[in-house]
Amino acid sequence: MKDFESVNKTNPAISLVVLAAIAMPGVWQQAHAEAAPETGLMAVKYLHYEDSQPGLKRIKVDSPSAYLLLPLSSQWAVEGSAVFDSVSGASPRYHTAVSSASVMHDERKAGDVKLTRYGQRNAVSVGLSRSNEHDYASNAASVDARISSDDNNRTWNIGFGLSSDKINPVNQLVVNQRKRTRELIFGVTQAWTARDLLQLNLSLSRGKGYYDDPYKVLDTRPGFRNQTTLLGRWNHHFAEDGSTLRSSYRLYHDSNGINAHNLQLEWVKPVNARLTLTPVLRYYTQSAARFYFDPVYNPSYGEPYPKGYDPANQASFISLDQRLSAFGALTLGLKAEYSLDDLWSIDAKLESYQQRGNWRIGGGSPGLAAFNATSVMFGANRKF
Repeated sequence: MKDFESVNKTNPAISLVVLAAIAMPGVWQQAHAEAAPETGLMAVKYLHYEDSQPGLKRIKVDSPSAYLLLPLSSQWAVEGSAVFDSVSGASPRYHTAVSSASVMHDERKAGDVKLTRYGQRNAVSVGLSRSNEHDYASNAASVDARISSDDNNRTWNIGFGLSSDKINPVNQLVVNQRKRTRELIFGVTQAWTARDLLQLNLSLSRGKGYYDDPYKVLDTRPGFRNQTTLLGRWNHHFAEDGSTLRSSYRLYHDSNGINAHNLQLEWVKPVNARLTLTPVLRYYTQSAARFYFDPVYNPSYGEPYPKGYDPANQASFISLDQRLSAFGALTLGLKAEYSLDDLWSIDAKLESYQQRGNWRIGGGSPGLAAFNATSVMFGANRKF
């Protein structure tokens, strides 16, 4: 139940495509000038993820992935990634309650490809992606453009994306339900000084369709979701020891009433010419969705019906999904990267995540069990 899990998915598993993408190279490759890469890159990653609550081991994930960047000419490059997720365990049907019926195993295959054309001070990319599992299929397309200033110290970017999802849960509560999303992003990256790099991005997302979780009890959500995200980044390089402090702050709001803040710090510290260590600290906090109900149950009907529940006059929208509650979360991590030679490098990353209702600034949702997660990631990269 990491912060990215608060983004509603029909499948109860975490958003592994997002998680695997974070592991891939080039998530924030902000070169000052727009120029085609001179060398190719191959990378493989392996992720193992587990989460738990007191007395209960929940979701377990094993996810290998691969990435390829291939220069085609001085003006063209293509890149793509592929991910295979194996998910097993138990997801709560409401709040933190788990029944034998919720034990599941699922597999997901996902891939994407992007083609980029580079100009003198600009670049234009088009991309396609697909994700498929037994009850959920998603297709997406995107286009983005980047333009650099004459001195190459500033880059403007704009992007547009479309996605179309089809939902067919195994319980057949619904059949061939659809969800469509449009996303627009604006951003600017500025070399503020010789040691400071700043970035500001604004993204707007508009979605319409099926947002209910068919695997959860009492889960009826609005048929649309609008999201606004403001993301700021600041990288500062310390010339004295060659280290870099990467900081980011994300402000999020959606039409469900969730307001979220995410603050992250990473310190990239070269130990020697070959080894680099990067400790990570992240704090996340969110308010609850307007239609989320705390685990205070109706004395007449019992669990999972909330206090005041009346089947003859029930609320239009209702959810007992813990991911929509108000909570705070802390993540501690450490990444190690080692260069074997000029072409080969390996890396490993360990993260520990803990979530509590009372860790939210201003107070969180009561009555929910603590949530913990651990992820381990290994990778190898080769330039060519």
